[in-house]
Amino acid sequence: MAGNDNLVVTPTGEGRSYSVVGDIYTFKAVGEDTGGAYSTFEFFIPPQNGSPPHIHWREDETFYILEGELFFQVGDQEIVLSAGSFVHAPKGVPHCFKNMGTTPAITLTTAIPAGLEKFFEEVGYLVKDKDTPVTVTPEDQIKKMLEVGPKYGVEIL
Repeated sequence: MAGNDNLVVTPTGEGRSYSVVGDIYTFKAVGEDTGGAYSTFEFFIPPQNGSPPHIHWREDETFYILEGELFFQVGDQEIVLSAGSFVHAPKGVPHCFKNMGTTPAITLTTAIPAGLEKFFEEVGYLVKDKDTPVTVTPEDQIKKMLEVGPKYGVEIL
């Protein structure tokens, strides 16, 4: 990984956004910005939505809850976290999250090292904002995730 001395600034409401199984992932910093050290995203997770169980074989993943409440399963541990909470999902450990509430949840999520953004770009659908409808079903998108996941070290369980 090469270092990067460049300032990275992504103002409020900016960054490429992708719909991934019904959530909106907005890129705040990607590998090209950080010399491959990390990538950071804002996840907007609507009520009753979230990620399928999966494993990252290349990246550690952290979540800082900005708004709402999320159920997490990391390995054998299950926990419900609210705004201000933090959780770390080490690479190689199965994990998932779900918004069990009635209002959206928002996280600041970091993948270390960078590269996960390439997976999201390939399986996600570029959107203008969180209110833009995406016509693909979550089931079809999970099928696509299963197909391309190995290329990025992501295993959908």
